[in-house]
Amino acid sequence: MRLTLFHVTAWASVLALASVAWQRGQPVARGVIPATQPAQAIASSADAPFAPVADPESLQNAYIVVADKVISGAQPEGERSFDVLRGLGVKTILSVDGAKPDVETARRYGMRYVHLPIGYDGVDDAEGRAIAKALAELPGPIYLHCHHGRHRSAAAVAVACVNNGMLQPQQAEDVLRTFGTGANYTGLWKAAREAARVDDSELAALQIEWVETAKLPELAEAMVKVQFHWEHIKAIRNAGWRSPENHPDLDPAHEALQLQEHLHEMARTADAKGRPTLFRELLTTADRDAIALRAALAKKPMDAKAADAAFKRVSVSCTSCHQGFRD
Repeated sequence: MRLTLFHVTAWASVLALASVAWQRGQPVARGVIPATQPAQAIASSADAPFAPVADPESLQNAYIVVADKVISGAQPEGERSFDVLRGLGVKTILSVDGAKPDVETARRYGMRYVHLPIGYDGVDDAEGRAIAKALAELPGPIYLHCHHGRHRSAAAVAVACVNNGMLQPQQAEDVLRTFGTGANYTGLWKAAREAARVDDSELAALQIEWVETAKLPELAEAMVKVQFHWEHIKAIRNAGWRSPENHPDLDPAHEALQLQEHLHEMARTADAKGRPTLFRELLTTADRDAIALRAALAKKPMDAKAADAAFKRVSVSCTSCHQGFRD
C-alpha cells in the first residue's frame, strides 16, 4: 500500500490542551514542564494528567501526550516557538494542518517537517495509520500540530497513538476532552471513539513518502488562504479596526480586499461549483459582505460601525457553512 497524499477538506483554523506525563518516578503536577527541559527526561503514566509545556505565549496549547516521544499543540510561529521546540529536544515536526509548513525555519533549528494534512470531518483509516507510523518510526520527540492545536491535532494524536499502541483505546476521547475539541466536530469524536490497535506488521508494511509540504486540493488550498486573512482581520478588529501594534504591516482595507478576492476565487473552483446550492449561496453572501467590509475600512474617515456589521455578517456566513459542510 502506498500513500503519498491524503484527501483533504482542511479549513485552516482554534485552541488546545492534552496528555500524560510523569517525571522519573514522580507524577508531574498540573503545573508546567520548563520549556528547556528535554522531553526525553519525562516518563509517562496512564494515571497522570497530560502535562502542559511551558511558555504558552511562544508555543500555544502544547502538551506532552506520550512522554519521550509525542508532544502536541498549536502551529509554531516565529523564532521563539521553534527555539522552545528545540529546547524540548524535538527532532520532527508533524503538521496535520492544511497550511504550508515553515520548513526553512524548522531546518535552521535542526528539525524536519513532515506534512500529513487531514480535514475536520474525521481521521480515516489511511490517515490514522500513516500518522501512527510517523509517530512510531520518525525521529523523536515529535511535535504534532494543526493551526490552533485544539481539534484536528487532538484527534490525530488520539487515533494514531491508539493505532500504534502508545495510548489505550479508552484514553482517546480523554485527549480530545483535554484539548477542548468542539462537540460539533462529530467526525473527529467518532474517529477517536472508534480508534483501535493496528498490528505492528501492518504499520511496518506501509510504504509512505514523507513530504515536507503536501499538495492540497484546490478548494482546500483556497480555504487556507481565506482563513489566513480572516485571522488578520480579527486581529485588526480587536485593535479597533487599526493595524495591530504587534503587526503594523497589516493594512485593514487591504486585508479585507485579500479576503474578498480569495472568497471570490474559491467560488470559481470546480470543486465549489459542484457543491450543494446552499454552500454556493453562503460563499456568495460571504463574498458580498467582504466587499462591504473593505468599503467600510477604506472610507475616510473609516466607518467602524459599518465595518463591525459587515464583519459579523461574514462571520455568520462562515459559521453556517462550517456547521453544514465542514464540522
